[in-house]
Amino acid sequence: MSEAKVTTVAERRLDGRGGRFLTSRKAIGQLAPRPEGFDLAEILHRDDVRRVESLLPLRAKRMAESPFAFFRGCALVMAEDLARGPVSPWMVASAGDAHLANFGAYASPERRIVFDLNDFDEGARAPFEWDVKRLATSVVIAGAERGVVDESDQRHLAELVAREYRRAIRRFAEETRLEVWGATLDVASVMNELRGEFSDALRRRITDVLDHLQTLSDNELTRRHVVDGDPPSIVEEPPHFAHESEPDSTGFGAEDAQRVVEHYGESLSSEHAELLSQFRVVDAARHVVGVGSVGMECWAVLLCGRDHRDTFFLQIKEATESALDRVFERSGEDPGERVVRSQRLLQAATDPFLGHARLRVGDRERSFYVRRLYDHRASVEVSRLTPAMLEAYGRVCAWVLARAHARGGQSAEIAGYLGGSPRFDEAIGAFALEYRRRNQEDFEAFVAMTEKSPTTVAG
Repeated sequence: MSEAKVTTVAERRLDGRGGRFLTSRKAIGQLAPRPEGFDLAEILHRDDVRRVESLLPLRAKRMAESPFAFFRGCALVMAEDLARGPVSPWMVASAGDAHLANFGAYASPERRIVFDLNDFDEGARAPFEWDVKRLATSVVIAGAERGVVDESDQRHLAELVAREYRRAIRRFAEETRLEVWGATLDVASVMNELRGEFSDALRRRITDVLDHLQTLSDNELTRRHVVDGDPPSIVEEPPHFAHESEPDSTGFGAEDAQRVVEHYGESLSSEHAELLSQFRVVDAARHVVGVGSVGMECWAVLLCGRDHRDTFFLQIKEATESALDRVFERSGEDPGERVVRSQRLLQAATDPFLGHARLRVGDRERSFYVRRLYDHRASVEVSRLTPAMLEAYGRVCAWVLARAHARGGQSAEIAGYLGGSPRFDEAIGAFALEYRRRNQEDFEAFVAMTEKSPTTVAG
């Protein structure tokens, strides 16, 4: 047996503190200028060739709704901006797109409603602060839209997010590996964990926010979106659900969606592969969700088991290189496998039907990941939050993000780097405020391009 050196939490914190000599906490707040000739439209259209052409106008329309909606669709733009600036030496399994709308509720395998990160399309390794910056910036942008107009108040929102993350990661550093991995994040446990951290008034605001979560069970989903028959079928509801009689502009069709389901079972555990084999695909329809994902290949597949009352949905989504891998010029990993690995690592309770598959469609290999569709999945409608509720929700998301990062095993190093002073909080506040301004400028330029030439902007 090898004699690996066991280091204490204090020693690992000291290592983390040493990272400040490479990149100071104040430097983290710097937003690097963009290079000469920077072309926003080129970055936004970079993936259009992989998107369904008929959905590109819808993507542009949704992004033009508000600065926050635009921000949601610009993960690659922000990743490139982040890569040009100073970075800490501490890399984590990053969510890659940890804005406010990518946190929410879903059903755990034990059928409890849990609260966690819920989008991992951009998941990959990156400096830990990139997720914090994206979350804090999203809070500032949402705050500006919800009536927080004073820049000092906007900056304060971001600083609260950073402070919550810093305090939480310090706490998780004191827990054992098994304690971090074994904890669950159902709504009740979240409130219990935060009891000593938040005031009674703030916890009441958090409860108000979480009460806005309207989850959808399998039975409710079936009633809304399934036509009873032999076999049952998906209710047509364009653009949310739309049947396609022919393959789309990328060459993908309903038969391909069925092939993905047939192949992806190989990536499941043996018991869930066995369960999946007891169902058959009875219908498939194109499924349009989100903002940044609009146009990417995404399908809802209806499966039927014992009889027409025994149904459930799977969602098939095409995976491509993450924004983080692109800016670091990494390649080689299968994109669908990357998304699944990221979700399994960062989430406290993961969908047992989560898996991936590669499939040849036409003349090229394409990668997909598959998961349960809905299954009590819900997110907070950010546009309905008051500034006070937004503050509370942002802090809860920061706490959840810290816990996700802690699962990677470097919480003590990150805690040592951040320390006990508010310097990191202030740096994140400065960055988020500056990036809100940049996002506003980009949004206005995008809207102008859309109004001038909707077809060109849509791809």
